[in-house]
Amino acid sequence: MFGGQQPILVLSQNTKRESGRKVQLENIQAGKAIADVIRTCLGPQAMLKMLMDPMGGIVMTNDGNAILREITVQHPAAKSMIEIARTQDEEVGDGTTSVIVLAGEMLAAAEPFLQQQIHPTVIIRAYREALEDIVGHLQSQLSVQLDVKDKVKMAEVVKACVGTKFIGKWSDLAVKIALDAVETVTLSENGRLEVDIKRYAKVEKIPGGAIEESCVLKGVMINKDVTHAKMRRHIENPRIVLLDCSLEYKKGESQTNVEIIGEQDFTRMLQIEEEFVERICADIIAVKPDLVFTEKGVSDLAQHYLLKAGITAIRRLRKTDNLRIARACGATIVNRTEELTEKDVGTGAGLFEVKKIGDEYFTFVTECKEPKACTILLRGASKDILNETERNLQDALHVARNLVLEPRVVAGGGAVEMAASQLLTRKQVKGPYTAVAHALEIIPRTLAQNCGANTIRALTALRAKHASHTGEGVCAWGIDGESGEIVDMNVKNIWEPLAVKLQTYKTAVETAILLLRIDDIVSGSKKRGGNEPTNPAAMAQGQE
Repeated sequence: MFGGQQPILVLSQNTKRESGRKVQLENIQAGKAIADVIRTCLGPQAMLKMLMDPMGGIVMTNDGNAILREITVQHPAAKSMIEIARTQDEEVGDGTTSVIVLAGEMLAAAEPFLQQQIHPTVIIRAYREALEDIVGHLQSQLSVQLDVKDKVKMAEVVKACVGTKFIGKWSDLAVKIALDAVETVTLSENGRLEVDIKRYAKVEKIPGGAIEESCVLKGVMINKDVTHAKMRRHIENPRIVLLDCSLEYKKGESQTNVEIIGEQDFTRMLQIEEEFVERICADIIAVKPDLVFTEKGVSDLAQHYLLKAGITAIRRLRKTDNLRIARACGATIVNRTEELTEKDVGTGAGLFEVKKIGDEYFTFVTECKEPKACTILLRGASKDILNETERNLQDALHVARNLVLEPRVVAGGGAVEMAASQLLTRKQVKGPYTAVAHALEIIPRTLAQNCGANTIRALTALRAKHASHTGEGVCAWGIDGESGEIVDMNVKNIWEPLAVKLQTYKTAVETAILLLRIDDIVSGSKKRGGNEPTNPAAMAQGQE
C-alpha cells in the first residue's frame, strides 16, 4: 500500500493523540465519574445538589439533567454522557438520573472484559443482543396495560414519579395539577392524539404565598395590565378578539422623508393618520367585542376610540400567549382588521379580570367552557423553590403525557430491573451478556444505598425473591426507597410508565456501545502566537 510504505499520521506539536485500550479505559472512567456525581440523586431519599453557575446564580436540584447542564467537563466521553441526560429529558421528560447511573454501570461492566483483551466488538454484540431481549421482555411479560380513564391508577403512577422529587411532600397537589393540565391540553381529532405540554400548558411562577396555593386555571393567565386606566377590568362572558397587527399608524421601515409645501398639507397628513387609526378601530368595533388582545402596540388615539366603545384593550402579547388564549376561548388570530368577521370572535371564556398579585398586575381569562390550553399557577416562598418546583412539575407532566400516549406501566422501585436481570441470567449466555444483567441491578442497589439500608442483604434477598418467582404475572418485588426494605410494588402501588423505562435502557446501552467503539482520541489544542510554520518535509511524509 502506498508503494510499500505505511502512511504516517503526522500531528502538529500542539495536537495530542491517545489510542487503543488506554482510551477505552479512560472513557469508562469518565463515564463512571459522571455517574458517581449523580448517583446520590436517585430515589425518594435523594440528596440535592447545589450548583453555582458562572454568573453567580445558584441552582438547587436533584434532577439529573438540570445538574449536568450546569457542570463544565473537559473529557469528550463525559460530554457525551451529559448529552444523554438531555436526550432523555426531551424525549420522555423523566428518568434523567436513572439513565446516567445505568450508562455508567454499563460502561463499568465492560471494563473487566477489556482488561482480559476481549475485543470491543464482541462486547458490543452482546450488549446489543441483551438490549433487544430487555425491550422484548418489557413490551410483553414485564409491563401491564393501564386504563387511561381510571384516574386513581393514573394518579398512582404520577405519584411514584413525584415521590422522588422535592415536591414529594405536596405529591397529591402535584399529581392533581399534572393530570388536570394534561387532560386539558389533550386534543383528539381524526384518530390522532396530541398532547402538547410545551406550547399549551404554561407554568407561571409568582414568588410569595405557599406551595399549597398552586393550581391549574381553567383558562389562561398573562402578566399584563389594561392599556388605559379607565378600561373595564372585570368582564363576564367577554367577546374576545385576537389580533396580530398594530393599532397605530404605520411608520416607515427606515428613514422616510416627506416634503411639505403648504401648511394645510401638514394638517392633512396628520388627518390621514387619524383617519387610518379610526378606520382600524371602526373595523374592530363593528364585531362588538368586549376585549381586544394584540401582539403589537396600541396608540393613544386607538385607546380613546376603543374606550368610547367600552372595549378593553391589552397590547404587546407574546405570540405563545396569544395562541393559548385562542385555544382557550375559541377565537381566531386575525392579521388585518378588515378581515374581522363574527366567527373570529371568541366566546368560550366565562370571565375576564385583572388582579394584582404581589407587585404586578395579571390578566386572567378563565372559566372557559372547554379550554384546550391552560396556565399552571405556581406559588412558593422563594425563586429557588419555585424553579425546583417547576422542574419537578415538568417531569410529572411528561409522565402523565406518556401515559396518555402509551398506556402501559412497569413496576417501580427497581423491581422491573431485577425481573429483567433474572430473565437475562436464565438465558445462560456467558460473558458480556450476563454483565448487562448484573449492571441492571445498579438501580435497586442505589435505591437501597441512598436510604442507608444494608445494600448487600437487601439485594441478596431481592434476588432470591425474583429467582424463586414461578407464578403467573410480573414479579413486582422491589426496594422501598423510603425505608430500604423489600416490598411488593403491587401493594405499595409504585408504577412507572413503560415509555420512560424503554427510553432509559435504550439510551444507556446505546451510549455504552458508542463509547466502547472509540479507540482513538485526537485533540487539537489552540495554536499559540500566530500561525505555526509549516514543515514541508513532514507534509510530504504525510502525503506519501
